[in-house]
Amino acid sequence: MIDFMKISTRQVKKGVTEIFPKFVLKKSSDLMIRGGDFYAVWNEDTGLWSTDEEDVINMVDAALYEYTKKQEEHAIDELNTKYMWDSNSGSIDAWHKYCQKQMRDNYHPLDEKIIFGDTKTTKKDYASRTLSYPLRECNISGYEKLMSTLYSPGERKKIEWAIGAVIEGDSKNIQKFMVLYGSAGTGKSTVLNIIQQLFEGYYSVFDAKALGSANNSFALEAFKANPLIAIQHDGDLSKIEDNTRLNSLVSHELMTVNEKFKSTYANRFNAFLFMGTNKPVKITDSKSGLLRRLIDVTPSGNKLDQREYSDCMDKIPFELPGIAYHCHQVYLANKHMYDSYIPTLMMGATNDFYNFMIDSFSVFKKNDGTTLKTAWEMYKVYCDETKVPYPYSQRVFKEELRNYFWNFDEEFDSESQARNVYSGFRLDKFEKDMRSEKKDDGEKTKGTIEFMEGISSEFDILAGDYLAQYANEKETPTKPWDVVTTRLHDINVHKLHYVKVPENHIVIDFDIKDESGNKSFEKNLAAASKWPATYAELSKSGAGIHLHYIYDGDSTLLNRLYDKDIEIKVFTGKSSLRRKLTKCNDLPIAHISSGLPLKEGGKKVINIEGFKNEQSLRTTIKRNLEKEYHHDTRSSVDFINKLLNDAYASDKAYDVSDMRNAVYSFAAQSTNQADYCLRLVSKMKFKSEEPAVALTNDEKPLVFYDCEVFPNLFLVNWKVQGEGKPIVRLINPRPQDIEELIKFRLVGFNCRRYDNHMLYACMMGYTNEQLYDLSQKIVNTKKGDSRKVLFGEAYNISYTDIYDFASAGNKKSLKKLEIEMGIHHQELGLPWDKPVPKELWQKVAEYCDNDVLATEAAWDYLKSDFIAREILADLAGLTVNDTTNTLTTKFIFGNRINPQNEFNYRNLAEPVFEMDEETRNFLEEACPEMMSQTHGEAGSLLPYFPGYKYENGVSTYCGEEVGEGGYVYAEPGMYGNVALLDIASMHPHSTIAECLFGIRYTKAYRDIVEGRVSIKHEAWDEVDKMLDGKLKPYIQRVKDGELTSEDLANALKTAINSVYGLTSATFPNPFHDVRNKDNIVAKRGALFMVDLKHEVQKRGFTVAHIKTDSIKIPDATPEIVKFVMEFGKKYGYTFEHEATYDRMCLVNNAVYIAKYKDPDECVAMYGYAPGDNKKHKNNPWTATGKQFAVPYVFKTCFSREPVTINDMRETFSVKSALYLDMNEKLPDVSEYEKKLEKLESDYKKGKISDTTFEPEAGVLQELINDGHDRKFVGKVGEFCPVKPGKGGGILVREQNGKFYAATGTTGFRWLEAEMLLKKTAEMVTIIDPDTGKEKEISGAELISGNDGIVDRSYYDKLVNDAIESISKYGDYEWFISEDPYIPKEKPLPDFMNIPEGTDEEVELPWN
Repeated sequence: MIDFMKISTRQVKKGVTEIFPKFVLKKSSDLMIRGGDFYAVWNEDTGLWSTDEEDVINMVDAALYEYTKKQEEHAIDELNTKYMWDSNSGSIDAWHKYCQKQMRDNYHPLDEKIIFGDTKTTKKDYASRTLSYPLRECNISGYEKLMSTLYSPGERKKIEWAIGAVIEGDSKNIQKFMVLYGSAGTGKSTVLNIIQQLFEGYYSVFDAKALGSANNSFALEAFKANPLIAIQHDGDLSKIEDNTRLNSLVSHELMTVNEKFKSTYANRFNAFLFMGTNKPVKITDSKSGLLRRLIDVTPSGNKLDQREYSDCMDKIPFELPGIAYHCHQVYLANKHMYDSYIPTLMMGATNDFYNFMIDSFSVFKKNDGTTLKTAWEMYKVYCDETKVPYPYSQRVFKEELRNYFWNFDEEFDSESQARNVYSGFRLDKFEKDMRSEKKDDGEKTKGTIEFMEGISSEFDILAGDYLAQYANEKETPTKPWDVVTTRLHDINVHKLHYVKVPENHIVIDFDIKDESGNKSFEKNLAAASKWPATYAELSKSGAGIHLHYIYDGDSTLLNRLYDKDIEIKVFTGKSSLRRKLTKCNDLPIAHISSGLPLKEGGKKVINIEGFKNEQSLRTTIKRNLEKEYHHDTRSSVDFINKLLNDAYASDKAYDVSDMRNAVYSFAAQSTNQADYCLRLVSKMKFKSEEPAVALTNDEKPLVFYDCEVFPNLFLVNWKVQGEGKPIVRLINPRPQDIEELIKFRLVGFNCRRYDNHMLYACMMGYTNEQLYDLSQKIVNTKKGDSRKVLFGEAYNISYTDIYDFASAGNKKSLKKLEIEMGIHHQELGLPWDKPVPKELWQKVAEYCDNDVLATEAAWDYLKSDFIAREILADLAGLTVNDTTNTLTTKFIFGNRINPQNEFNYRNLAEPVFEMDEETRNFLEEACPEMMSQTHGEAGSLLPYFPGYKYENGVSTYCGEEVGEGGYVYAEPGMYGNVALLDIASMHPHSTIAECLFGIRYTKAYRDIVEGRVSIKHEAWDEVDKMLDGKLKPYIQRVKDGELTSEDLANALKTAINSVYGLTSATFPNPFHDVRNKDNIVAKRGALFMVDLKHEVQKRGFTVAHIKTDSIKIPDATPEIVKFVMEFGKKYGYTFEHEATYDRMCLVNNAVYIAKYKDPDECVAMYGYAPGDNKKHKNNPWTATGKQFAVPYVFKTCFSREPVTINDMRETFSVKSALYLDMNEKLPDVSEYEKKLEKLESDYKKGKISDTTFEPEAGVLQELINDGHDRKFVGKVGEFCPVKPGKGGGILVREQNGKFYAATGTTGFRWLEAEMLLKKTAEMVTIIDPDTGKEKEISGAELISGNDGIVDRSYYDKLVNDAIESISKYGDYEWFISEDPYIPKEKPLPDFMNIPEGTDEEVELPWN
């Protein structure tokens, strides 16, 4: 029974029952659909697939007939059978609708291998035909006589090799085609006729001329049946316009097929092409794609008499089994016979340059090289003598000549004249068939690197002055590099030592193993010899090899792994070269620059009138660029300049900056006036001094919108704010539709950087194709370069942008927010770079609907962030659509364009002895303790850090490297009574203490910083005096209940964070000081924390952890807490005793688990309880870092709370794409994947050629594809681990076309959480694994029937790993118990090691 159809019945009226075929919407194993139409059906009777649609009709009608006959035996009603042969029954129409509109493409190419007559077929053979004869050895005397006469042995072997490849099934992977080239009557068609007889049913005829034509869109129709052989008896490739299609066909690449009266579809063709021709194939140059794909065959010119010829041809049909067998054996004897074949005869017939090289062969061979000047003169003489019709220009000649020499160097003489030298003449380009017989694979590769003893080392000469030191007994550096003074020339290089080399000095380390797992010198030598020649050394073992290079790029971007057992060593930071000289070569260290892998606003909308003025300006400029007004470039450029000057002088606002590059390019094309035109363009005013005047539209409703862009579809979906409001879909809207839309207050997600610009372009009349091109430019352009493709005025289209106003913790993708909000997120699953079939437009629209609803939900979810934006916009006098950075800049600097003129900057390593009175007065008020004393031995007015250095992007101080964004330090271990002391607003107070923005602006900034604190404490009298009274209206709104103090504080916090970001940014902005290379704000705090660490350690205390602005001190006493607070004030910092942990286990500098000390016990220790201890009296455990903060781990190991399904929802995200590989019931293809990986490795190393790699890789890839069923699930998603056998998939990420396990998912199967869970009405509180803090998320419960599906072993492993991590540092059972912590006794003298001049009596905080 066919699986794509069921027989159904229905009563159409009383007493009449219809019997009709119902076509089933599921993947069928009996039916194949291709290109949106019927392709083939399985015929069980013949054991073959049929591409004849008539067979479907007969099969369905036969089934209907049998069913009807059975029903008639007991039917009461009259039976009316809807046979497909009856055109009036509607069944054939239902069939066509089923194939063309309801079913998706589901097919496997047919007849991809030869099936001989004695072979039994199955459905999986995908065969629709068989040959009439078997494959067996027999007498082939007629064939032998014919072929030995018409072709020489070498030419005959080519033909038989190609036929054998088809029989073996390898032709679909071999990137070759065969041309039988000779005059009429020489036997070309004879051979082609034999091939047709051999492969009856498996060949088609094609038109080679059509393939080489750029205009014939139906040229591939001849291959629609995907033949294994394609033949043309009399072809012509002598005048190829475009060989792209022919190259792709021969290479078996995926191609788009355009059949008449059918939808286009993609296919990979298997055909091996045979063509007879009287004309040579046009080969343009030595790089032509046809060159390495063409096998040319030339008849001998000998002939049989007519009787002998007829006798031989009569025998051929009887000899087909033997001919096939013989050719198959020829192919099997050497499959790679023609991998590197060069059709020298054809090149000589069509390529004038190649003939020139033949003519000059003896000269180039004798000298083994030439100069460009000499060769060019020879070429000009040759072209003149031989009447070459289209000689190359010198530029093209220079590049083409490089293909015939191994080396090319551009040298300069003493007068700086360029001299181009070619050397290493490539004889292989001329030796016909010289490589047709491959050497034995077992032949050893001869190394080109000669290692010698007792010679001078080029490295020792170059690196003589580099810091160097001997290794200790553990074979590690003896001393820290900061104290090393010895140089390489001071030590014995034949002993194990370390050298501090520059960052751009890299070493390629070859450590390849043999079959037994030992280092192999032979394998390393073979691999290293393929690299550019350079200085080389043997490794300490004598089997490894080190190649030294000077890298001309940024070495920090290099991937450290080149290939398996080949490492790229880059020496950054404190790393150094480990070395012991035994043998080396005598070459200098070469430079290398390529070939190495890299590490992978307010209530305003746009002014419509202003837009129309700009639209007119754009149109006129565009028409000038097309020379519609003036015929010469200079006049057109002059006119554009006048247009822009007139626009600038008028009151019209405009911004056509995106057209600048087009105008520059146009100006550069001027033949005689390019310099003048370019100078003029450089002065042009491409935008008005002020942007378009904003139009307020407070009375308009909020409208949420989103757009999608495809090559043939532009979709804009929008809805008015409010539950139940309908979504409007604009499909390929007109410019006037968008003009109406932007009159609303538009709200989008990341719309300022994308959607706004798509709307703007649509209003300017962009076509779908232009919109798609713009979309791709926006998406693919780096952020810093994005303004080159974005429209300046388009930013103002929206009322506000949710992503832009979201606070730092909420700035995440829309899908991440959807997961957090518990909203279903569907993935479209359509390729963005392909046209969308019209019948799928609704599907795209539904996807866009989802994003519109999610945007509105995000608006509600982040309402507090928007309130902060409103306040900040109001304070700055700008709009909610302006960016946070713009608002902050205006808030602090007003309209000042260059406030940097007032900025202060200093070298933190040097003392300060002078200060103007105004600055001193400000700092004495802002930082009284800091200014009440001098600092350091030099008596500096400000704290300084002697010995601090910032070199090559690295900061060092007190013998250690200091982070550029903040200092981090950790001593992992298990501790008790740990005081956590945190600096309140470290970066802002560093800014204030340095008076970084000058008096005027630092004072305004300080008001914001101090104002936020005062607002949190609702100290309104203090707030009222700040910022020149700007906060007064908001104070009243808080008192009236319109705002909360938290809303107002958040607005100022947003500005504070923005200031630090702009100060540390490298791009130009009003807060950026060009002198501030070392990020002085973060650096000051980091250097202070280093000083603090040493001071605490001096007093006998351990510093367990420092993280930017906080310090954790185990066994902390009131005295050390007091000391830290006082020490901070000397630098302008205020410490807060945030918490004391009863116990803490620190596993690294970012991960720890701790238990708060009971508040009453804190009071007993300090006389007070820190704030966090009070908050956590009833939930004392806290986790930082994901390992312990995973909800399941946290509850199971520490808080002992019951675990729910909400604790078993994992969010994974990647930058590329996530897929669920539903391969549980598919074959295991891991061995094939290993083989492909090995094959790719060999290919990269140059061990195998293109023609070997590509077919083998193609076969392996097809086998691998059978073992995977990857479903795209987006870039981010929420998943649950599921037990084996429950339908889960392996979660993988895609990167550069390859798939890898998503981090943290290996060893488990997963399903999207929404497959197992359903949303509940209540919100639940969980621990956020990323922050360790509590957060509310939408609750969920298991869908009935899914109990027992979730794989808890995933979480059990996390629990075991957590316990194991803690157990490394102490007793886990004690750590989680209620047993008290017994502090270590600390002898009093340890703490009493107090520096001279300090008061001995210590005042405690509670005194």
